[in-house]
Amino acid sequence: MAKEKRDPMGAALGVLNRVAGLGLLDRLGLRKPVERGLYQATRAGFRTAAATSRTFTAASKLGQPARLPKAPEQDLFDITPTDEQKMIVDTVREFAAEQVRPVAPDADAKCEAPQGLVSAAAELGVTLMGVPEELGGVGAERSAVTSVLIAEALAHGDMGIAVACLAPAAVANALVEWGDAEQQSTYLPALTGENAPAAALTVQEGQPLFDPFALRTKAYRTADGFRLTGVKTMVPRVGQAELFVVAADLDGRGPALFVVESGSAGLSVEADPSMGLRAAGLGTLHLDNVAVPASALLGGGDPAVYADCVRLGRLGWCALAVGTAQAVLDYVIPYVNEREAFGEPVSHRQGVAFMVADIGIELEGMRLVTYRAAGRAEQGKPFARETALARKLCADKGMRIGLDGVQLLGGHGFVKEHPVERWYRDLRAIGLAEGTLLV
Repeated sequence: MAKEKRDPMGAALGVLNRVAGLGLLDRLGLRKPVERGLYQATRAGFRTAAATSRTFTAASKLGQPARLPKAPEQDLFDITPTDEQKMIVDTVREFAAEQVRPVAPDADAKCEAPQGLVSAAAELGVTLMGVPEELGGVGAERSAVTSVLIAEALAHGDMGIAVACLAPAAVANALVEWGDAEQQSTYLPALTGENAPAAALTVQEGQPLFDPFALRTKAYRTADGFRLTGVKTMVPRVGQAELFVVAADLDGRGPALFVVESGSAGLSVEADPSMGLRAAGLGTLHLDNVAVPASALLGGGDPAVYADCVRLGRLGWCALAVGTAQAVLDYVIPYVNEREAFGEPVSHRQGVAFMVADIGIELEGMRLVTYRAAGRAEQGKPFARETALARKLCADKGMRIGLDGVQLLGGHGFVKEHPVERWYRDLRAIGLAEGTLLV
């Protein structure tokens, strides 16, 4: 009997259902925060060598790169998730509520996500969604919308931990979308297998008004490949990452993407905790004349590849903004209904009620434009305009929602007893961050 072809949602659902049972999560020991593991850079706060990289080798060679086909075109715009997407989101949302949110304050304080939690997220299949079945994933077509839904659900638990969990998926998605047969054969089996390595897509640089299309990190051609020099910032789990996709200006002709292993000579990392996203374990990646082979260039250095990378990353950040903003709204509504002043709930005051209503209105706008841009992206349609609208709206309104959430809690909004101050700090990153995610 011929094997039945699975659609991407059904395949992903199968992965989720196999591992999402609470019994398995308990057996993995995720009811309590996992003790600190390999990431010593955050605590020590000094520049050090990167994590020892495993040997990435291709067990078998692909004849040609495997690509996911675009999703079927739709004449009507419909943001209603399919039944499969709803079940996936429900599973990830439950994981975020029961496993992510309880450990988020501790992860924020320690500046790292628990290793066991990140591993459990990988077991849920968040890295497999955008990878074809023949490469160890569960994807049958491009799934930007599903990736957005997963990112949104994870961010409802905590944005910083969501970034840590989704960072390897960005590298896997980049290899599927633009990698050649050799690159896919070499790196994707490790990213989709057991004991998957930490990995990061890094675009951001530490300069005011950073422009991702005017990079200071440089790549120069050599006789046998390239040499990279520069500094990348806001790199998630930088002390643990074994594989990087690095954006650099190629010979002064424009940005390009390079696959760099952490064991490369001249590569070092440094902890750099930020105001927000502290649970992501953000740090700095130093590239000091790092030599990479010619095969490290991703997508042939095509400017269109890098432009799509930036846009798809921005959609990922928009999804995180939607999820965190929803968490703010879900938290402040019961608070203002239960908090009493002058003998009645504070929600009876028009100033409070209108502020809560504004949060709900702006949130729906953020969600609408983000879903629309993701839908166009997965169908292979132009999505630059829609992405620009989504980023602008999510950056401005997301930060405003975080601020209003703090205001609505009054003095409680300023203390760590309530999570809204953390969500506010995280939401301020939406307008600044580039790369890291890829839907």
